[in-house]
Amino acid sequence: MPANVFVLGHDEHNQRILDDMPDAAQCRFHPLLTFEEIYGEEIRFGDVLASAQRELDAFDGSIDAIIGFWDFPVSSILPLLRTRCGLPTASLEEVVMCEHKYWSRLVQQKVIDEYPPFGLVDPEHDQDPPEGLRYPMWVKPVKSFSSVLAFGVADQDAFRGALGKIREGIGWVGEPFEALLEHVDLPPEIATVGGKVCLAEEAITGRQVTLEGYRYRGEVVVYGVVDSVTYDNSPSFLRYQYPSSLPDEVCHRLGDISRRLVEAIGLERMTFNIEYFWDPGTNAITLLEINPRHSQSHAELFEDVDGMANHEAMLRLALDRDPEFPRGEGKYGVAAKCFVRRFVDGVVRRHPSPEEIEAIQHIVPGTTIDLSVRAGDRLGDLHEQDSYSYRLASVYIGAADEAELTMKFDHVVAALLFEIDDVGDAAD
Repeated sequence: MPANVFVLGHDEHNQRILDDMPDAAQCRFHPLLTFEEIYGEEIRFGDVLASAQRELDAFDGSIDAIIGFWDFPVSSILPLLRTRCGLPTASLEEVVMCEHKYWSRLVQQKVIDEYPPFGLVDPEHDQDPPEGLRYPMWVKPVKSFSSVLAFGVADQDAFRGALGKIREGIGWVGEPFEALLEHVDLPPEIATVGGKVCLAEEAITGRQVTLEGYRYRGEVVVYGVVDSVTYDNSPSFLRYQYPSSLPDEVCHRLGDISRRLVEAIGLERMTFNIEYFWDPGTNAITLLEINPRHSQSHAELFEDVDGMANHEAMLRLALDRDPEFPRGEGKYGVAAKCFVRRFVDGVVRRHPSPEEIEAIQHIVPGTTIDLSVRAGDRLGDLHEQDSYSYRLASVYIGAADEAELTMKFDHVVAALLFEIDDVGDAAD
């Protein structure tokens, strides 16, 4: 009989990836709340958890696995549901140890040296950065995702301006995150600060990359390193590109640091991704953050280059199987998720039609286009946008090499027809 696998935060794009995976024929996938039901105008942690539990309780059959590939609250609800259903999982405490940026830094202090100077900031009361931290620095909530409310600041005025913007929006994730913390036996240094505070840390320089891996039966396995390439003169991402162009020696060092950190936390039967910066001038490595999940943004990249999406590793771990991740068995030499962005707020008057999208994908083979906006959207009102730009579309591209990849992206961008009216000033 096929295994019954419940997908928390179901969406059509990722379902297509699941359906194409090697083990899909052995599974029957069941949506467990949609992405839109979870990530709305408000994120209600308790309601999402209760709704998901009711759907599981009402299912007339075996529950063999529960999976999800999104950030909080999906990543934190998974261990709760798995524990209630008697399924193998990392503990909720281990997951939150990664999710809470300040707690994560405290763990890193104990086992590695590759992290920046950091400190806590209360956005409601503080006006100055923690003592001893130097500009430039970043200030961001201890829980956020997709760089939401993360600001790079170069001086005192910018720091205070960033805190003002954070105060306005921190509740969207901060309030449900505090509801999650009620389920965890927190150490005193975390219990006293809660989930609506900020982390300030000195800015890191260099090339940004993301390492992906998993832990199975005690062994920590690294299966890939992905480059994160930003737009010129902006911290907003232009693309995620795999495989990384970093020197092999640097990738080996990243793997060693990652193994020491994951072994200290736990994360048994879990995928993870860890973001780093490597400074080619000094050869220094600095850890940005660890996430207790793989990146769904990288799924097609691994499928195109290695022949298997990283969703497969997550699925096999949930079913207590060895992921056995392949290398270099895909159709392309390089792959990327690219972002079409706008850096000025506006109202979308027209977006490309499905027929136009299909035609572009046919003309530029090896591409998949996902729109992020629709006609009528005010860019500044959309959730899950970074603090410096507005994402109009994501373009997944497979190519023989980087030159072909960038050429394909340029062709797609030129063909995508948006009509957007300017409103307000640049997103800064």
